[in-house]
Amino acid sequence: MTPDQNPSPASGPSAAPAATPVVAGLLLAAGGGRRLGGRPKALLPHRGRPLVENAVRVLREGGCEVVHVVLGAEAATVRERAELPGCVLVDNPDWTEGMGSSLRVGLASLAADPRGVDAALVSLVDQPGIGPAAVARVLAAYRSRDTLAAAAYGGERGHPVLFGAGHWAGIAEGAVGDRGARDYLGARRAEITPVECGDVAEPYDIDTPADLAHLG
Repeated sequence: MTPDQNPSPASGPSAAPAATPVVAGLLLAAGGGRRLGGRPKALLPHRGRPLVENAVRVLREGGCEVVHVVLGAEAATVRERAELPGCVLVDNPDWTEGMGSSLRVGLASLAADPRGVDAALVSLVDQPGIGPAAVARVLAAYRSRDTLAAAAYGGERGHPVLFGAGHWAGIAEGAVGDRGARDYLGARRAEITPVECGDVAEPYDIDTPADLAHLG
């Protein structure tokens, strides 16, 4: 979603129409693929191209016109090989600390985006079984900057997840190691809108050599 670029001025006593909320895609793509022999996940081949390109395409086709991508392992090589036009690319120098550090870097990047981002739809680069349909469903759960929503698979919470901007500071404060936003969300289960996506997506990860069979 993007804000109206040239909203019409108000006429008479009527208020100007509110701008469309901006829900940006935040792709975490910094992992070094330790269990894959040190092959950065962003660069894994998928349909002849780096896997990160697929993840960005999924976010865009699901409705995220603004996309920030957090890079880490071999970031310079990812920038050289992957075609990611229009994306905001941000490096996480502390990517070895785990997903939490990438989430903090990504949220900080979104907070600084001049387009005024209202929510982050967070996805992981190594889940090619999650396509645009799941992204669109979770994005549609946005109601305000206080929204928390997450894809569910058979009732189990997974990705993508949507964080309204009102939660970013709290999420960043607790995002350490590989736990990401897990503790923050765990303390707010009643506030999370579950969005069942098991009929349109498969939430497997590409973590081990056996998992590479999922890549075309």
